[in-house]
Amino acid sequence: MAAGILLSGALTLRAAELRVTVRNDLPIARLSETVELAASVLAPLGSDLTRVHVFDHDTGREVLAQALDLDGDGTAESLIFQTDMKPQGVRSFDLRTGERVTYRKEDFHVYGRFVRERYDDFAWENDRVAHRMYGAALETWQKEPLTSSTVDVWLKRTRRLIVNEWYMVDDYHRDTGEGADFYSAGRSRGCGGSGLWRDGKLVVSKNFRDSRVLANGPIRLVFELKYPLWDAAGIRSETKRITLDAGQNFNRFESRYDVDGEIQYATGIKRFPATDVRIERDAGWIRAWGPVVGGTGKFGCAIVIDPAAIVDVTEADGNHLIVAKTPAIYYAGTGWDKSGDFVDVADWDRYVQQWAQRVKSPLRVEVVTP
Repeated sequence: MAAGILLSGALTLRAAELRVTVRNDLPIARLSETVELAASVLAPLGSDLTRVHVFDHDTGREVLAQALDLDGDGTAESLIFQTDMKPQGVRSFDLRTGERVTYRKEDFHVYGRFVRERYDDFAWENDRVAHRMYGAALETWQKEPLTSSTVDVWLKRTRRLIVNEWYMVDDYHRDTGEGADFYSAGRSRGCGGSGLWRDGKLVVSKNFRDSRVLANGPIRLVFELKYPLWDAAGIRSETKRITLDAGQNFNRFESRYDVDGEIQYATGIKRFPATDVRIERDAGWIRAWGPVVGGTGKFGCAIVIDPAAIVDVTEADGNHLIVAKTPAIYYAGTGWDKSGDFVDVADWDRYVQQWAQRVKSPLRVEVVTP
């Protein structure tokens, strides 16, 4: 989530050093909150953000940071780091230049990749959740062909990154202690899949045709999937950008459509029997909570969106749907009572409600120049 940035007056600091003060205006704790600083406000530290180190002002300990170069031009546009914030808390950090930041394997808490060996999946995860979406080869798989732009879910009960290992062993539908792929998304929207809304009907694309990773950790994963021509809807193409940060259960989804004229889109959650659904339209969220089919425990999925963008909340084609105006930007997240993060539906509701508050009220960040 973006933070509001204020560039303030001078303090007496060492050369090539900045002081960053972060404020939480909400009366709730915010864990693993990402602070993002644009390159323009970091100009006193130089143009190479891979050499910028972040230190907790109170303890002097270095905080993991990641430079983001999403346009691939070799120059980072921003720098991110994470912090836990107390209710209405304030924290300060000192930024200064040094040697190029290098990462260890254990620093990485997000990961995603194109999985050609599994019929062109794109799979991604952090230390809380894991997902996949389907590529072109799955449409013509002889054993079980599937055409769907759904968002599939893998349930995790470990903080480790497991995507590569689960694909390697090819036994991920059975829980051996770290979780499993119990979720069957099929042709539904799964947890956060989207489509266009035309004449009261849901119109969905085929499987994605191209993918590219823009940032792959250690804190933030950003990737894009390209979807082909939608003849039925007059859409030439869709580019879907997905962002997932460490320590968070929600992904940020953004779709850009190549189309003439105004459109509405819909995003939603697969409808399951014996699943409780709660709709809080005015607050901008919908959630489901129910038994894990084929597995153990109970599982939740939620969509969070700007309530001002909502046109309708409805059901179609086996999905609970939010119909909304573009731009198509929303958050989709999952929770499992076997993960250790949620005891019951009340815990899940609290997390979803607070996430909606966090989106609406980003951290306030002040940068002080020397």
